[in-house]
Amino acid sequence: MKRIKLFFTVLSALVGSALALAQDLTVTGVVTDSSTGEPVPFATIQVKGTLNGGSTDAAGNYSILVEDDAVLIFSSIGYVSQEIEVSGKASIDVSLHPDSELLDETIVVAYGTAKKSSFTGSAGTVGSSNLAKRSVTNVSKAIEGMVAGITVTSGSGQPGSSASINIRGTGSINASSQPLYVVDGIPFDGSLSSISPSDIASLTVLKDASAAALYGARAANGVIMITTKRGSEGRAVVNFKAQVGVQSRSVRRYDLVSQDQFVELSWEALRNNYYLNGGYSFDEAAALASANLSSQLGGEHYNPYKNYTWDTLINPSTGRIHSDAVSAWNEDWMDAITDKTALRQEYTLSVSGGNEKTKYAFSAGYLNDKGVLTTTGFKRYSLRANVDHTANDWLQFGASASYSYTDQASTSTTDGTYTSNAWYTAQFMAPIYPVYLKDANGANLLDDSGNRQYDYGDGTNGNNRPTASRFNTLGDLHENNYNTLYDNSGVRAYAIFGGDKDIMGIFRGLSFTTNFGADIANRRVSTYTNPYHGDGTATSGSISKYSTRTFSYTWNQILKYERTFGDFHFLGQLGHEFYNYEYQYLYGSRNGVYPGIFELAPASDATSTNNSYSESYRIESYFGRVAADFADKYYLEATWRTDGSSRFHRDHRWGQFWSLGGSWRISEEGFMENASWVDNLTFRLSYGQLGNDNILNSLGASDFYLWQSFYDLTYPNAGNSGAVVSTLESTGISWEKKGTWNAGVEGTLFDRLLDVTVEYYYSNTTDMLLSYPMAMSTGFTGYNANVGSMVNQGVEASVKVNWANKPKFRANSTLMGYLNRNRVTALTETDELTFGVQVIKVGMPIYTYYVPKAAGVDPANGQLLYWAYETDENGNRIPGSDYVTSDETAANNSKYYMGSRQPLFQGSFGSEFYLGNFDFSFLTTFSVGGKVYDSVYATAMEVQYVGNNWSSNVLRRWQKPGDVTDVPAVLFNSGRLAADRWLIDASYFAIKSVQLGYTLPARLTEKAGIQSLRIFATGDNLALFSKLNGMNPQYSTSGGTDFVYAPTRAISLGIDINF
Repeated sequence: MKRIKLFFTVLSALVGSALALAQDLTVTGVVTDSSTGEPVPFATIQVKGTLNGGSTDAAGNYSILVEDDAVLIFSSIGYVSQEIEVSGKASIDVSLHPDSELLDETIVVAYGTAKKSSFTGSAGTVGSSNLAKRSVTNVSKAIEGMVAGITVTSGSGQPGSSASINIRGTGSINASSQPLYVVDGIPFDGSLSSISPSDIASLTVLKDASAAALYGARAANGVIMITTKRGSEGRAVVNFKAQVGVQSRSVRRYDLVSQDQFVELSWEALRNNYYLNGGYSFDEAAALASANLSSQLGGEHYNPYKNYTWDTLINPSTGRIHSDAVSAWNEDWMDAITDKTALRQEYTLSVSGGNEKTKYAFSAGYLNDKGVLTTTGFKRYSLRANVDHTANDWLQFGASASYSYTDQASTSTTDGTYTSNAWYTAQFMAPIYPVYLKDANGANLLDDSGNRQYDYGDGTNGNNRPTASRFNTLGDLHENNYNTLYDNSGVRAYAIFGGDKDIMGIFRGLSFTTNFGADIANRRVSTYTNPYHGDGTATSGSISKYSTRTFSYTWNQILKYERTFGDFHFLGQLGHEFYNYEYQYLYGSRNGVYPGIFELAPASDATSTNNSYSESYRIESYFGRVAADFADKYYLEATWRTDGSSRFHRDHRWGQFWSLGGSWRISEEGFMENASWVDNLTFRLSYGQLGNDNILNSLGASDFYLWQSFYDLTYPNAGNSGAVVSTLESTGISWEKKGTWNAGVEGTLFDRLLDVTVEYYYSNTTDMLLSYPMAMSTGFTGYNANVGSMVNQGVEASVKVNWANKPKFRANSTLMGYLNRNRVTALTETDELTFGVQVIKVGMPIYTYYVPKAAGVDPANGQLLYWAYETDENGNRIPGSDYVTSDETAANNSKYYMGSRQPLFQGSFGSEFYLGNFDFSFLTTFSVGGKVYDSVYATAMEVQYVGNNWSSNVLRRWQKPGDVTDVPAVLFNSGRLAADRWLIDASYFAIKSVQLGYTLPARLTEKAGIQSLRIFATGDNLALFSKLNGMNPQYSTSGGTDFVYAPTRAISLGIDINF
């Protein structure tokens, strides 16, 4: 009881000042780099056999109170650790030797840390210095190209949006393929946009079963460990970092035709409709096209060529606009909605320090990211505090608290061909339609205040636009409101009892750790559409509000025994963990709004709707780990975990997950003594089984009730409400399982000139979770089931060349490569499932395209030709029966397998240079092979609506008999099939980041009380080169495209100051 009281007394004291302590001896000194003589900032000093320690300051100086017979361990990332006996000395200077292999580097792993030399799994680490080279709002977009085996797809460029990350391929068909995120040792369910990248000390990606199996149920797709910055021993260090820049669109726009070309193509499409489909002669069709061009394009009001009328503008013999036609306007809708000076500014202030007992780190951050789409943006306010305290040799504890508040301004619709989607309407609005109202002469029509007025095409001024009537993209952005407020509060706390010394005189090497973490996230979304224009006209305006509350917590307890006996080192762990997740949703909406009032109350209650629901999810877990190594050469580790998930029926609730891994440092063997060119050579091998219970529903959200039936309680029954089953139960459903092999070799060669890592992996996912489709006649769309298996196998390679290491010049280059081969190996009940233009078929990669195959264009009439084939009585293709036809029914019944989204290989290349006080770095990424089905491009090639613009590739179309081309005759509403014409090579090369910095000499800054001052310029997402302008091949891993917020380029200047 006395010890418990002491524990809480010390914990309370953390809020005040640090404890005053006294040791036998104060040791001071400086830690330097042996190769350059330069100081090593923030190196770690640990008192061997205790939990006490500290670190150097920015100038490499340290001071620590120790017993006069203590042994100090000096270490830093990138250097070989050294142990030095104090032996009564009050001053000890240390020179650390660089070790590019980082064998003594401490990496974050499941439920603790490990020396890289003893780690038997596969992992990649990204440090804070590398994260700082990216100007990103969301950390998920910062790690691309920094860890081999990771595929990052950007999705939306909306400020604050997250990227999608796949580790070693797509892990499942319908269950989530996203990794588990762990922040400071606790699973994190909040938004990654709430975490400031400046607060992150390191990011570790666990890729194989040996590394991730201790997280069991949620580790099938890998684990990303985020560790935030903590304090170190020494005086308080104050850091201020500011970065300000401008943003622009990084993906080039689709190449579209000009205003003149649009009018000519519209006339030609009308003529072709009459000529090819209407039975008219060529001359009759041309005359009809001229006569009806006005009604098709919206009347003379939208004729920019005021010296001609629509029916006389085109020369029917050439199909061209008369050369003396003069346009009164030519307004670019995309330019109109783009913020040319989209400012991005970010500021961070942090304070860290401590003594040998108590260490602290506090930070505050502010980000304001204005989007390139006008009225959009993202703001973040963040606070974080980390405190660690060592009470004595057997008790250490600490706590972390964080809070972030974000404000995101967006648009109503961010995908699909909706007129309310700014990225669709503005991008493909025909150039004859002006953004602003025009008078009869083509001049701007001003309001009473002399301001330009938006043209909504609604007939109020004779402007009957045939497309997007009542809509004006720029006006809608300003007159509507779409806002998301999000706040995330997190807490982490730990206590460690025991250590390397006797525990209260009981047992050396035994420790007990308990960790608790909780996150509370609140999201409030408000949408408002004005009553006069756009979507709101049908309902006299609308307003909706919904809020969600997510609360999750994790509590674990871990008993650990670790001892070293001569050359033998042993570690054993046993643990228990409980995870709880709760979600609440509340929604309300009304129509008939009061203009400019963004609240429900004034709106009409006659049209109100409301809804609410709640969900919960729990996992109970037990786990263990045993690791042993001998002579720093032979390493063996086994892990085991059992998880019980509330998503499954009690008969199938518990899953068993495990791994076994080993490594061998071949370079330490006697037979390698003469291989002086080998500094280190290690072989690793592991196998394990992981699990996945995170199946997704039709909306892409987690389904927490996989096995249970759901009921519709409002089903109409003779004027009364009845109850019917809406979702079938699946009591037999169970865990998706993933068995993974990993074999790797890593080496440091030629006196640390080369760092080479090569890994091979093979993962077999079985009992895949899928919402299996059912016949519509059953009344159900599908049922949840374990339906099949899928294999991912591949090779990762990384080569780092440290090709200069002089006192005034250092340089290195890193090339990473990664290839993955995916194959579906089994499906239940059928060997093929079709989803749109893609198919899941046994023996083929996931996301294989299954579409009609184009065979060119008929030179006689401009019709699109297709390949087709004959089938037998069972519907199977008859080999050698292929033929060419213009029959779209036959073509649609003769689909072909046309490759997949899976690239041949992908990778990155980057370099770092340090010349005197200057530093320069860059990072590029690339992907070769694979295909994207570009439905956005298809919209511009096969215009379905009169007001849509055409791709410039239409200019090579068929125009007259005898033309040989692959682009058919232009038609309105052609209704042509979704064929392989829209499958585009997904290869790309991207310049992800470039940074140039200069650190002022210390002799200049120290006079002002500044430890260090660095100024820098950063370019992020600078360029993307791909097969087709406008297409973003990094949009998704599934191979589609959509009308979404374009990724952005950021160019900024910054300053980083340490006081």
